[in-house]
Amino acid sequence: MTRQAALNFGLSALADRDRDIAACLREIGNPEPRVLEPGFPALIRIIVGQQVSTASAAAILARLTEAGGLDPSRFAAFDDATLGAIGFSRAKMRYGRALAERVLDGSLDLNALSAADPGDAHGCLVALPGIGRWTAEIYRMFALGDPDVFPSGDVALREGVRLLKRLPERPSPVACDAATSAWSPHRSAAAHLLWRLYRVRRGVSVLGADPSDAA
Repeated sequence: MTRQAALNFGLSALADRDRDIAACLREIGNPEPRVLEPGFPALIRIIVGQQVSTASAAAILARLTEAGGLDPSRFAAFDDATLGAIGFSRAKMRYGRALAERVLDGSLDLNALSAADPGDAHGCLVALPGIGRWTAEIYRMFALGDPDVFPSGDVALREGVRLLKRLPERPSPVACDAATSAWSPHRSAAAHLLWRLYRVRRGVSVLGADPSDAA
């Protein structure tokens, strides 16, 4: 099954049991899946997108790509001045180098995570410096195709839940986890839909709302 077919299947299943999702689909239509090839380039893209706007991430990613930094060997060879000019903070320099080193020395096989149990894949990712729940879940969703991920640390997704359910205020990550548990095992489909809802309602480009957006 293609990613688009899997996404459509998940949304159809959710619409059958959640009238708000059914109404949302009628309003904005089915989103397209965001797909990244598993490996160093995908994860470094997601690290770039940590806690910055989509526009800022896109600009940094463009400079990194032009410099050849999507290759772990090239990235590991960059000095602080080069990474700083690209747009990396001191913290993200450390995270990127740690990732590149583990990929290069063979202690981390990102491609092998595609066949791993989701819990094991998540544990392997969050063991890396600078990789928290949000980064690991975004990688699992976009690169590994995990169908049951909802990154509640994502502000746009929490706002999407508020919009969808007409809540008086944006839920906390913990409240969002509780509210979205009923959407299992199709939470990734719900996340794609709510990113699209946020983009349509707010007019702001956000991660996951369009397959061409930078991660």
